[in-house]
Amino acid sequence: MRVEWPTVLLIVLCYLGWLGAVFWLPTIWLPLAVLVAAFTIALQSSLQHEVTHGHPFAHRGLSEAAVFTSLNLCIPFIRFRDMHLEHHLDSNLTDPYDDPETNYLDPAVWDRLSAPVRVILSANNTLIGRLLLGPVVSQVAFMADDWRRIRQGDRAVLRAWGLHGLTVLPVLALVWMSPLPLWAYLLACYIGLATLKIRTFLEHRAHDRASGRTVIIEDRGVLAFLFLNNNFHVVHHMHPRLPWYRLPERYFADRDRYLQRNDGYLYRSYGQIFRRHLFRAKDPVPHPLWPRN
Repeated sequence: MRVEWPTVLLIVLCYLGWLGAVFWLPTIWLPLAVLVAAFTIALQSSLQHEVTHGHPFAHRGLSEAAVFTSLNLCIPFIRFRDMHLEHHLDSNLTDPYDDPETNYLDPAVWDRLSAPVRVILSANNTLIGRLLLGPVVSQVAFMADDWRRIRQGDRAVLRAWGLHGLTVLPVLALVWMSPLPLWAYLLACYIGLATLKIRTFLEHRAHDRASGRTVIIEDRGVLAFLFLNNNFHVVHHMHPRLPWYRLPERYFADRDRYLQRNDGYLYRSYGQIFRRHLFRAKDPVPHPLWPRN
């Protein structure tokens, strides 16, 4: 479609839900307002991911304008877009240096870390740790790296943060004028970002073959919808221009092919992931296949 109307409709519903959470639901029950706000914040992040891959309009600028302001307040859309497109070079998946979305470290770097930092990063490799600590750990690492780039003269990164600051001001102004307390909105942002950590928790693993590094989670529930079916992650990496509502159909039409490609890296549901990894690390922080020298 020249215009992918299911995605357009979802963008509209997302913003309507956010407005309802900020202006209406606090007058009914504050915890419900926080939860709905968190849901819409996470959903908008998933829509930003969708836009990064050329949806829903043929005109890139129009698509980006629809999601440019990050409701999560923390991640500039331009930085997310540029880093995520770098991540889609599959040959670099899980690379501690060239994959900007990896959680693996060079073992030599790991060996130099202090004991408290190692404890935090190890806890972050359990699902409960990723939920509770993940937003802080990733944000600190992300901002520290961008600050380093800015100090080295990277004007593109500086511009991205400058535009981000300007675009989140109206969001903060609306929250300030609403019956939703600012602290409650910040809590919703944290919950929304933590929820997204469920999606990214084990999307990629260390594997000799690049094609074997990307997961399939055969879930069709609320989380799959919230993540816009990105749990069918092999399909997304093989067909990044395929819209979110086509991914399950494409996967189940040729299931054996995709599972052969990713060497059987499969979970049946997010429930299975919670049972297996809530308190158990999915893998070590230092890249298990990375040479120590």
